[in-house]
Amino acid sequence: MNLPIDAIKTHLTDGFDQSVKRLSDLLRIPSIGTDPDYNTQTVEAANWLVQQLADLGFDADLKATAGQPAVVAHHPGPGGEGPRILYYGHYDVQPAEPLDLWTTPPFEPVIVDGPRGKRIVARGAVDNKGQSMMFIEAFRAWKNVYGTLPVAVTVFLEGEEESGSPSLDGFLRAHKHELQADICVVSDTNMWDIDTPALGIMLRGLLYLEVTLQGPSQDLHSGLYGGAVPNPLNILGKILGDLHDEHGRVQIPGFYDDLVDLGDLDQVWQNLAFDEAAFLQNAGLSQSIGEAGYSTLQRIWSRPTCDINGIIGGYTGAGAKTVIPEKAMAKLSCRLVPGQNAANIKDGFRTFLEARLPAGCRYELDELGAAPALMVSTDSPYLKAAETALRDVFDRAPILVGMGGSIPAVGAIREHLGIESILMGFGLDDDRVHAPDEKFELRCFQNGMLSHAVLLAKLAGADA
Repeated sequence: MNLPIDAIKTHLTDGFDQSVKRLSDLLRIPSIGTDPDYNTQTVEAANWLVQQLADLGFDADLKATAGQPAVVAHHPGPGGEGPRILYYGHYDVQPAEPLDLWTTPPFEPVIVDGPRGKRIVARGAVDNKGQSMMFIEAFRAWKNVYGTLPVAVTVFLEGEEESGSPSLDGFLRAHKHELQADICVVSDTNMWDIDTPALGIMLRGLLYLEVTLQGPSQDLHSGLYGGAVPNPLNILGKILGDLHDEHGRVQIPGFYDDLVDLGDLDQVWQNLAFDEAAFLQNAGLSQSIGEAGYSTLQRIWSRPTCDINGIIGGYTGAGAKTVIPEKAMAKLSCRLVPGQNAANIKDGFRTFLEARLPAGCRYELDELGAAPALMVSTDSPYLKAAETALRDVFDRAPILVGMGGSIPAVGAIREHLGIESILMGFGLDDDRVHAPDEKFELRCFQNGMLSHAVLLAKLAGADA
């Protein structure tokens, strides 16, 4: 199906205010999928999306999972030969707390002026309601202008991404045939900057662990027992202090054994015009630290890490309470790169613990999540189609980037459906994702809609 794209672009531009209004309607629904108190509103958001897609000619429905329902919708496209495209997103959002740090109520979207033009502020503005609405609005433009989509499309929107997607693997296995496609499009990532698009070609993976170290059988008086019994907090603190050497390298046995050679990619990334000062300023910092011998971009895109995310133990209330705690607990996350295996890293961490554990103590190690690192083939005709679409809209080539974070669904879609993904997002580093005053630049929202509209046309002509 080869139809002129200019009419689609004009339609999206002329109807931009209505697109923003529809996004605002969705943002008003507090779909905090991880909080049972918001189950009704979460299902309301899912039903709202089902109705939007049904109005565009999709066969759309809610599918039950063990937790929040999934939105699944199918459009046949023009018929005949051609690829089927799977679009993935999520309609659940993070909790809004701390509420007192929001300038305006989190579920009352507002349009405000920013240094780069208008922006919409609300929980979920960019993660991921705004980015999901971009492709839905692109579908709308094709339907309104030409009566159909140029390719066959399946949409899959989950409601548990912000709580770790606990139902995702089972759902993908159960609906494998219904979700089959030639390529998956995911918009849950960032641009290089507001003027320069990006395509993700590498995602770091994740291993999330919880270790609990047990010492005495109950809390003990630190005066009566201090110096005579193991203190789990002291011991765990010392063990965790050994995680990195003086050069910032992780000391877990075998941690670096299986890393894949990235060839010229590391050098290409090292030569990008990266504004490190601005990146650090977003975090309120002025100095970068990490593994010696690597640039900041390499450290966040192509090098593995291990970080302590939280430590709990003993007395943490107001005032003093002199106790030696019976146990201490820590949460750790490892960001993995291609070649690393989460199970092997977990075994290595177990070895690391046991080598440092004193007599009289025992531990438990629980895995709270794991996702593999992913690399996207740069030779894919679908990635080439995305590059062409972005160049059409931005009048410049997209930068091929790594992604420091993880999108577990991308790995699960590859594992269970055998489908690779195009990572084409339109967020910015300063969008305050998961934080108060989350925002989405309206220029990014509009360019995202235009890019998805052009991508549909390019995918229709992609030779797989």
